[in-house]
Amino acid sequence: MTDICHVNEALEKTAANYVSLSPLSFIKRAAAVYPDRTALIYNKTRYSWQQTYSRCCRLASMLKDFGITRGDTVAVMLPNVPAIYEAHFGVPMLGAVLNAINIRLDPEAVAFILDHSRARLLLVDPEYVDVVEKALARLNGPVPKVINVSDPSQGEERLIGDLEYEALLAEQPELDDWQLPADEWDAIALGYTSGTTGNPKGVVTHHRGAYLNAVSNVLSWTLPREVVYLWTLPMFHCNGWCFPWTLAAIGGTNVCLRRVDPEVILGLIREHRVSHYCGAPIVHSMIADAAEAAQEPIDHKVSGLIAGAAPPASVFKRMQKIGFELTHVYGLTETYGPATVCVKQDGWDELPLEERVRLNGRQGVTYPLQESVTVLDSVTMEPVPADGQTVGEIMFRGNIVMKGYLRNEAATREAFAGG
Repeated sequence: MTDICHVNEALEKTAANYVSLSPLSFIKRAAAVYPDRTALIYNKTRYSWQQTYSRCCRLASMLKDFGITRGDTVAVMLPNVPAIYEAHFGVPMLGAVLNAINIRLDPEAVAFILDHSRARLLLVDPEYVDVVEKALARLNGPVPKVINVSDPSQGEERLIGDLEYEALLAEQPELDDWQLPADEWDAIALGYTSGTTGNPKGVVTHHRGAYLNAVSNVLSWTLPREVVYLWTLPMFHCNGWCFPWTLAAIGGTNVCLRRVDPEVILGLIREHRVSHYCGAPIVHSMIADAAEAAQEPIDHKVSGLIAGAAPPASVFKRMQKIGFELTHVYGLTETYGPATVCVKQDGWDELPLEERVRLNGRQGVTYPLQESVTVLDSVTMEPVPADGQTVGEIMFRGNIVMKGYLRNEAATREAFAGG
């Protein structure tokens, strides 16, 4: 035993055998391994992985010119367009923290988030200019620099000021000397949860957890590298359940979608042969409605993750009938999105539809890289019986649990920078 302790003490981490876990590694690799493969599709725009990596590096360069450094908050109020995907890499390349704001919030909530996070810069889509202007007028602290992310597909737009994303990006060289975080515990993102009472809570997540849950998505869903992923899930929601980083890890293709429209979704699935997507039960139900109305079957396999609310059995049944395979997952902002999954067992495919639906609706076991989950009595903190009736609190423990809550704006920079 003494010799083992001696060996452990003698063998330290070095640059050769230890690198901080960060999903930033994924996009650098994707650009090198799959440079010409399509990374992003939005309307008629297509970017390869090399182009996407270049745009992320130029975004980092632009933010650096605006004085953004390690621990600063960069907020975005964007739909699922290329800029919000790029922000998931360009912002943390500087050690800054991405705050993707829920685009459905009112001005008061947006103002609280901008104040509380001490956001220094805000990327905003013109569709949300009215809300953002009202929010900026309510701020108690410094007003962030605003950059407009124009979208020509939306026709005439009203902007805040004269700074425009694509114009600024075009002027920038690539930031080619960005570094992985010195400490993988450094914050990568800040997400706000809306409780039933009081102000939203700021959930701080770190590079290590984002890396691990991005990989956990691959393992849990057995994702192949040929994935074509449709962004029906908002990227502001738990950072898109870590799928921006997951898609870079496997060199898949992202199909961006401004808003959920079931007819548009079915059209994109057919056009791009979409293989995977995520969404709440209502999204899957809308797709089923549109597919049944169209009476035009999809001729390839489509897989979906379902979460966000308890899914009714009818949704599983309807999606199976149109040829879509759903996997039930559960999680929350504090666990980087999905952290448990209904693992399908051998033999389920041979069961009657009603029984398959019942089994697929159950939850759940931990994601591959989450340590444990249990249900405890909220008073005694003892496990409750697994009888399907006794009520308790779901408790997670492991590497895919948030860094913590951002309690007040005075502690923001310290919390983000690993303090």
